[in-house]
Amino acid sequence: MKDADQVTTFDVGRLAHAVLDQVGTVVVGKRDALELVLAGILAGGHVLLEDLPGLGKTLTARSFAQALGLDFRRLQFTPDLLPADVTGSFLYDQRTADFTFRAGPVFTNLLLADEINRTPPKTQAALLEAMQEKQVSVEGVTYRLDPPFHVIATANPIEYEGTYPLPEAQLDRFLLRVSFGYPTADEEWDVLRRRMNRRQEEAELKPVVDANLLRAMQAALENVVVEDSIGRYIVALTAATREHASVLVGASPRGSLGLLLLARAKAAFANRDYVIPEDVKAVAVPVLAHRITLRPEMWLRRVDPSFVVNEVLDSTPAPASGALPSYAARPAGALSP
Repeated sequence: MKDADQVTTFDVGRLAHAVLDQVGTVVVGKRDALELVLAGILAGGHVLLEDLPGLGKTLTARSFAQALGLDFRRLQFTPDLLPADVTGSFLYDQRTADFTFRAGPVFTNLLLADEINRTPPKTQAALLEAMQEKQVSVEGVTYRLDPPFHVIATANPIEYEGTYPLPEAQLDRFLLRVSFGYPTADEEWDVLRRRMNRRQEEAELKPVVDANLLRAMQAALENVVVEDSIGRYIVALTAATREHASVLVGASPRGSLGLLLLARAKAAFANRDYVIPEDVKAVAVPVLAHRITLRPEMWLRRVDPSFVVNEVLDSTPAPASGALPSYAARPAGALSP
């Protein structure tokens, strides 16, 4: 395992692929979606997994926690869950005749917020404060969360009765939204075959990195350079979502920042220390689609926000891929665009 202070941009790609290979031994056939989840973690953000039940959302979160060597906790969100059940609370200690703080499940490295849309807004807000501020406030006392801290939340896009869908302002806190979709017949058979080979329900993955090395990988992404034309392309894409005829409210500047952060992670995965337009295009839908509010009549026509993002990608001119930053080093083995 490499020393944390020696991690380079190109080490990030190598280690990331090792993590994905490890997770891929359990989560079958979803390499592109898994790469997006890992990119979100490396970019320092939080991920929303929105898909139908039984498609591996919980398994994905647990597998990444094991492969990344992170402390992991799972919190099942229910209608009777209170904010204190997330953040923790003060309890009276008879031995000291004083109140002591009992930390909640949010004090971890990777928190799985399972079915986040099934708990009331007050409890959702308690988690979202921790996501944005990396801290929790209990009885007027603020407690910092130790880095790294990431939330992988799940939501089912069916059975809306009795749920509390996240409003757009809170959805904006998630760096990206990812869906897996149903596996192919061969992939589904592979799931069954691997289960029989394991001879047990749970799969245990060996850690590829640890918390300190993950933080070093996140820091190394800051060395991935972005040429001015790429940065302006990112801004143009986000601005175009605000001007689209089907959109009521477009993506905020937080969307532009999300594109920048995820594009740098994608570049590192491709063994590059510079971003090209294809990196931005690859992450545009998962970063921008959940930040868009469509006009009411568009819902009646069943227009999907991802369709709007794809239209924006088609209509926004991209800079030439050859316009690379002259100061970006190209070591031996680096891929050319």
